[in-house]
Amino acid sequence: MERIVNAPAQGSGPVPRPVVELRGVSKWFGGTHALDDVSLTLLPGEVHALVGENGAGKSTLGKIIAGVYQRDGGVLAVDGEETGRWDPARAGRRGIAMIAQELALVPELTVEQNVFLGRERALAGVLRRGGTEDAFGRICDLAGFRLPPHRRVRELGIADQQKVEIMRSLARDARVVVMDEPTSSLTAHETEQLHRLIATLRDQGRTVVYVSHFLDAVLRVADRISVMRDGGLVRTGHARDETKTSLIEGMLGRSLAVTFPERTGPVDASLEPVLDVAHLATDHGVVDASLSVRPGEIVGLIGLVGSRRSEIARAIYGADRVTGGTVTFRGTEHRRPRPWRSIEAGLAMVPEDRHGQGLVLERPIRENIALTHASRFATAGVISRRRERAAVNELAERLALRPARTELETSGFSGGNQQKALIGKALLGDPAFVILDEPTRGVDIGAKYAIHELIVALARQGVGVLLISSEHEEIMGLAHRAYLVRDGRTVAEVVPERTTVDRILTALFEADQHQGAPL
Repeated sequence: MERIVNAPAQGSGPVPRPVVELRGVSKWFGGTHALDDVSLTLLPGEVHALVGENGAGKSTLGKIIAGVYQRDGGVLAVDGEETGRWDPARAGRRGIAMIAQELALVPELTVEQNVFLGRERALAGVLRRGGTEDAFGRICDLAGFRLPPHRRVRELGIADQQKVEIMRSLARDARVVVMDEPTSSLTAHETEQLHRLIATLRDQGRTVVYVSHFLDAVLRVADRISVMRDGGLVRTGHARDETKTSLIEGMLGRSLAVTFPERTGPVDASLEPVLDVAHLATDHGVVDASLSVRPGEIVGLIGLVGSRRSEIARAIYGADRVTGGTVTFRGTEHRRPRPWRSIEAGLAMVPEDRHGQGLVLERPIRENIALTHASRFATAGVISRRRERAAVNELAERLALRPARTELETSGFSGGNQQKALIGKALLGDPAFVILDEPTRGVDIGAKYAIHELIVALARQGVGVLLISSEHEEIMGLAHRAYLVRDGRTVAEVVPERTTVDRILTALFEADQHQGAPL
């Protein structure tokens, strides 16, 4: 694939002075050494990618550059001048902004208000309303995104909220933009728009720090790549000298085949479904969804953004109100589904928004995993912390949670390990059926492979799995069957082993021609 950004010519002139330089930077979180003696230079007019497994330290490094975290040792210099106390406000005044993986928006404010938050005009200490319409339009043109300026952010989906974060950084006219997993919620078309925006920023002489687990994208857009592992810097080199394989080997310290684990064999078609959904409808856009999942079967939902895949899952689980159709679970109609009823029945769900819908970041991992299973560890209404701790620690070991210290606050864990904790929360009750909505979003290749192995292991144990993913290859590589979803309807059934992604995309855009027929 043609590179979107070309590396600066070498040897054609003096090496420019770094816009940001880190020398021997260290960071601790409790007893965890998140960064260990990291030295790095960022040059003007370059795209500098940071890659590594979740927990390698790349997001921590980006947050230190942007002032979100304070370093515990070492030197941070901007334009050759060493900084003392460093925070987002000081970083912003020096032209450094960050698009964080954890969205930091104000839900009750509008899109436009969030974009210009902190940059409002004031007269005698009183905020002046209006006057930002033209600037908002220019930012939309630059970013290539079109969002309704007066719509409240809480009414937007995750993908559109991520666009607001990107536009907010552009409103600050930053010289250095740290992008932490900026494409994790974007469609392929929107990702392409973002990559072209990155090229534009680079051509303007700005520096982009690109933190991503999508290695193909990294190789396409980056000029230089720094590989991190276990809080240390393994190497920094030119993107033209790296391959996907070399990056993975550097990240993991070993080779790893970039493949999916072997899926379980075909599921006996005579088995009664563990879940059977017929003509499901809700007041959240689901119109007519029908699907079935047998014990030990992995079934995917494939659809474009806005197809209502997640809404189908939420209705089955009981998070959204069902207005029509039936949900039958283990042979019994699941009437008036509610999350607590689903959990009691053995139906679990991992939501796509792990921060907004899944985890309490300020509480320990142990409490998050055990949150919906308190009755399991209670006698006469009193919870046995000993039993709870033993069960959670056993599950954390099974999930390879790192660090394996379940009393640590959840916010201190990497995105991949937070995702493992969220999956653990669903699995603690030994469910017969699990809904996984974007289970590998925002995690690196090592954590992604581990989650894939876990999904296959669940199927081998006889657990039914409903898998939703924006990465069509993920469903093609794991699922026994899949349903295509369009406009709140299931429109076709496919067998991934017998078709291709291209045919599926064609069917999604021409779904009416495939209504109800296998692809």
